[in-house]
Amino acid sequence: MNQDNKRSVLVGLFVLIGIVILVLGIMTLGGQQKKFVKAIHVKAVFDDIGGLQPGNNIWFSGVKIGTVRKINFFGDSQVEVEMSVEEKVAEFIRKNSKATISSDGLIGNKIIVIYGGTTDYPPVTEGDRLEAIMPLDTDKMMETLQENNKNLVDITNDLKVLTSKIAAGEGIVGAVMTDSTLAVNFRTILSNLERASVNSNKMIADLNGFSAKLNKKGTLMNDLVTDTSIVPDLKATMESLRVTSANTQALSKEFSSITDKLNSKDNSLGMLLNDPEFAKSLKKTMENADSASYNLNKGMEALEYTWPFNKGFKRKIKAEGGN
Repeated sequence: MNQDNKRSVLVGLFVLIGIVILVLGIMTLGGQQKKFVKAIHVKAVFDDIGGLQPGNNIWFSGVKIGTVRKINFFGDSQVEVEMSVEEKVAEFIRKNSKATISSDGLIGNKIIVIYGGTTDYPPVTEGDRLEAIMPLDTDKMMETLQENNKNLVDITNDLKVLTSKIAAGEGIVGAVMTDSTLAVNFRTILSNLERASVNSNKMIADLNGFSAKLNKKGTLMNDLVTDTSIVPDLKATMESLRVTSANTQALSKEFSSITDKLNSKDNSLGMLLNDPEFAKSLKKTMENADSASYNLNKGMEALEYTWPFNKGFKRKIKAEGGN
């Protein structure tokens, strides 16, 4: 074999190898893009697709089931995405399923995720349009995360200052955590609270026992609560007590009036009780009356021995059976 034939064979081999590699690449890419499988086309309309491109993957329940076929503008400012979905999995996607845009990983390519759907709806068919759910805006989410990070830094600084003050014994919490005296007092308070709780439980038990005794039939309190015939008697008794109280009050007023009169000098009894001059005069009069009575007795005794009355007294004594 001459040199030209050898060169032709080598070139043919390289071309054949290149063709094989090209075919394998096409088959591989076609398999990844689901180009060689039976598929149906479904659509979804989004307000913003966030960089989604034809050829991006479509996922359902964590499984790749197709690719984005076309992207077209729709209406005023919306975007219609046409998806190529494997026919063999279309029966699991329901007409009330939803489509949203997500990412393949944290910063990976954009993908469409189909989720939801209930069995009371039929499977999707060629040309159906799924309900589109707008995803979270990554930029807004990052802004929110940044703001939360700032707040977290502020909170951390505040906690640092707070813990340093607590460690230094400042404030009530710091004093409680560092002062052993407060700890002892706190234990004492807890002990007192425990005793108070025990006493309260005991008091409640006593009250329950007392209540049980009150509810016992035949006792006075139970009769007062349950016996309706006692109520009229109690009302009559209370009315009598009210009348008695009124009479007592009136009698007290009368006694007060009498006492006022006795303390006054404008009546005889009050003068006897309160006027010292009148008392002296009355005493003098009593002394004079006593003296006059004494003198009268003496005169009567002397009169017995006088001549005009001597015979009369003798007759009186004789009539009385004397000598």
